[in-house]
Amino acid sequence: MGLLAVGTPLEWPEAKKVAGHVREWGIEQLLAIWRRAKGKERDALLWGDEIEYLVVAFDDEKREVKLSLRQADILTALANDADLLKQGGGVPDLQRGHKKTGKTAPTFHPEFGRFMLEATPGAPWGIGFKDLLDVEHDMKWRRQIANDHMYASEYPITMTTFPLLGDRKSITPWYAPSGPKLRSQFVPDEIANPHIRFPTLAANIRARRGRKVELNVPAFHDEKTPWPFKDPTVDYDMHNWPEDDDVRNGAAKENHIYMDAMAFGMGSCCLQITFQAKNIEEGRKMYDQLSPLGPILLALTAATPIYKGFLADTDVRWNQISRAVDDRTPEELGEAPLKTDRWRIPKSRYASNSTYISQDPRLRREYLDPDLVVDEELKQRLLDGGMDDMLATHVAHLFIRDPIVVFAEDLEKLDLDKTDHFENLQSTNWQHMRFKPPPAGNDTGWRVEVRPMEIQITDFENAAFAVFVVLITRAILSFDLNFYLPIPRTTENMETAHRRDAVLNDKFYFRKDVLPKRSAKTNGASGPPSGASTPQLAPSRPASPFGPVEDEYELMSVDEIINGKPEGGFPGLIPLVESYLDSVNVDVETRCELAQYLALIRGRANGTLWTAAKWMRHFVRGHEAYGRDSVVGAGVVYDLVKAVERITVNEGRDGFAKEMLGECREQG
Repeated sequence: MGLLAVGTPLEWPEAKKVAGHVREWGIEQLLAIWRRAKGKERDALLWGDEIEYLVVAFDDEKREVKLSLRQADILTALANDADLLKQGGGVPDLQRGHKKTGKTAPTFHPEFGRFMLEATPGAPWGIGFKDLLDVEHDMKWRRQIANDHMYASEYPITMTTFPLLGDRKSITPWYAPSGPKLRSQFVPDEIANPHIRFPTLAANIRARRGRKVELNVPAFHDEKTPWPFKDPTVDYDMHNWPEDDDVRNGAAKENHIYMDAMAFGMGSCCLQITFQAKNIEEGRKMYDQLSPLGPILLALTAATPIYKGFLADTDVRWNQISRAVDDRTPEELGEAPLKTDRWRIPKSRYASNSTYISQDPRLRREYLDPDLVVDEELKQRLLDGGMDDMLATHVAHLFIRDPIVVFAEDLEKLDLDKTDHFENLQSTNWQHMRFKPPPAGNDTGWRVEVRPMEIQITDFENAAFAVFVVLITRAILSFDLNFYLPIPRTTENMETAHRRDAVLNDKFYFRKDVLPKRSAKTNGASGPPSGASTPQLAPSRPASPFGPVEDEYELMSVDEIINGKPEGGFPGLIPLVESYLDSVNVDVETRCELAQYLALIRGRANGTLWTAAKWMRHFVRGHEAYGRDSVVGAGVVYDLVKAVERITVNEGRDGFAKEMLGECREQG
């Protein structure tokens, strides 16, 4: 969720006039942070997780399930709960400067959709193993608290996307579509959070783009699917707004499911992890080294096979969100010659990373994005202000974008003790990793946000992926691992992760040698300790490597990346994590608890356990009411969401959905 400022928002024509002004002030605010905090040190790495829920309402008599638009009422009930307030609440996003202690009540936040809630722990987690083992319990507690403040017919599910979003009828209370902000023919303006930032964001993205956003998801071609497929829900005769001409001008593609509003992307749920580093150098290293893992995490967590009541031929949400907030003009997209815009921009403002930022000597220029677009004037201002070239390039790339929501009151005076102008750009660059400087006015450090993962159905699964990311981060820092990959290969990997069953059927570019030379030391470690279970590899290239970069990586299956190659060679991420656990002498009981989480990751990678996307697709295709025509009707969706609720509550202990959870929870 972005910055929820209050004020008078400018409509796009006026916001466009002051875009350069906002960028310049944002750079000055960042330089003020840089001067204050570049040497900031902390005692311990902290981290936090974010869980997003869809609030659904069941009508069991009618066998219907709809999205409940009661976000504001639920948040009000939570805020007024005296018992929760006594427990101290908690400030989200690692705003507290100390380690989590005791049982601090979680914090709930609004999201773009009025049918969504976000929950974070009340205070940051530390890296101690007790904290790791508490994560799942805290996630369960959050869901229970949320559920306790809803109607009896409502439930907070963790599905990425509601399968009927956009069918014009599956929301309660009901509103007609095609309002003045979204101008969607499928969803009403009222589906968005009423805070002025959200409808303004949607309207200004549309206005800047000069047409509605276009989401075209490949349709799944089943036995009886009409082919070529033409989305039957599209109304080609609608004339409420000038943008309704989009579909008559080819916006809805053949053999695709068509959607036309920000809600279809930002109405999706995900699992995000934010780390607070000990210092800026550690944060920059985590940002770089976790970046190549993003597509692998996306494929492992695949959970989005249905849109608008149709089976899709993709498994994840990422590109749909990217298109839902893509504000690029025809000139920036390369569809028209550059006349009024400054440059062509290869990616949406919601996209995979295009920069590395560490000053690691192992970072070769050949790893960088050759198509990177940078605002050279702003970069020079950052350099003149004392920032190094790598970080200045990163920021100057983010600042090629325009601010989308500008409040008139913020233009009255530049306040270097605030970060509003910087965050205006930073928070609307939604990349799969985000580097976050310390906010003004508190003790928070430099942070790195991991953003690619899909939300999972159960708290067990969400905890497993959160803990796995924490542990691989510890292995990276302890063993000085090197995952550097050319950025264009990571971009390709993100596309590969969208394919149906990519986790099993596709291969991803990944670095061959990740272990450091024995003489290289980081955090007192020189690689996995002797006697550890990790296979020993040949030393990686020296700090100033020679030879073709292409020799450093190859295509690997997710199984090989996660579990290692059976014939030796690449060790696998989980064996590296296990080697880290060996090196810190984890007790047997804790090791057994963590093994449940690692077993889930292993199983997803080797195919013994299904992704949620595969399970949902199998559920739909096996349903008696499914006609093998790619149409997922209301009755099928009711049974599917009921099944999701059952899995959430029982976590496979009743034998249901064993394909997803296997024996992982047998002892739970």
